[in-house]
Formats: sequence, C-alpha cells, structure tokens
Amino acid sequence: MKPFFRPTAFVLDVDGVLSSGQFLYSNQGKTFKIFGADDADALQLIAQYLTVEFVSADKRGFPISSKRIEDDLKFKVSLVSSDERLNWIRKRFDLATTIYMGDGFWDHLIFSQVGFALAPANAFFRTRALADYVTQHAAGDRAIAEAVLYIAQHFMEQSELCEGLR
Repeated sequence: MKPFFRPTAFVLDVDGVLSSGQFLYSNQGKTFKIFGADDADALQLIAQYLTVEFVSADKRGFPISSKRIEDDLKFKVSLVSSDERLNWIRKRFDLATTIYMGDGFWDHLIFSQVGFALAPANAFFRTRALADYVTQHAAGDRAIAEAVLYIAQHFMEQSELCEGLR
C-alpha cells in the first residue's frame, strides 16, 4: 500500500471491469453486455468523495455502455482508445491522486503512472501482476464493489462511507 495516498479520482475501464467483458452477438451485431450487481450501489457511495469516470475503447458497443453508465448510473463515460488512455487521464486528472481500475492487455502501462491501480480477478495476467490490488471478484460480478470497499478502508478518513461499508 502506498503511504499517505489520498485519492481524488477513480477512473474505470468499462469492458472487463464494470461489465463482464463478454460481448454477446446476434446476426444484428453486438447487442448485449453483462453488468453485475452491487457495483452501482458502491459507486454511488464513493461518488460523494471522489470524481468517478469511465472509459471505453469499444466503439461498436459504446451505445450499450453509455446507456448503462450515463443514463442508468449517472456517471460520465468517454470513448477513449487504449493507446490514448494514459494521455486522456493525464489531461483530466492528477495522476498521483488517481485510482485506475483496468483489466486489459494495455492497462498495465497506466498502472505505473497512477497513484493506485486495481484489477479484477479475471484481468489479463500481465495486468493483474502489476496491479496494486487485485479483487477476489471477477469483472461484472461485484469486482467494483469490492474495490470501493478496499478504497474506503485504506485511503479514506473515518467517515460515514467507511462505517457504512465495514
């Protein structure tokens, strides 16, 4: 654990973190993504204390992600390619106080630049190896809820959030 770390932002990848990372196709194309339980509630709690934003590189599935994240959860989601993601985060947030949660092939490159890096249990092996914390839960199955609990317990002052999640 990084000493004296006080996060100000929580940036999360969509596919493979908030969703299971699976894409369900029909003859109409990409039509569904799988999102899990409890993550939405946990994010609403932590949003009182941190800026929460999502990124996705999935152009074809972006309308599905946008529906879930912006319409249902009321968070911002941006379409950002994997190779531009670090610069995108750098332009919007202080990397030293940003928590990033990712799972993919390139996300490990961001991990060394941000204040704290999280990965779900089923992240790409290289990404898991470089994360500061790997959840026991898989993406789309309460991994974010577990990550929020970890953040609250390790980086936040004693507050209602921490007490409510203990």
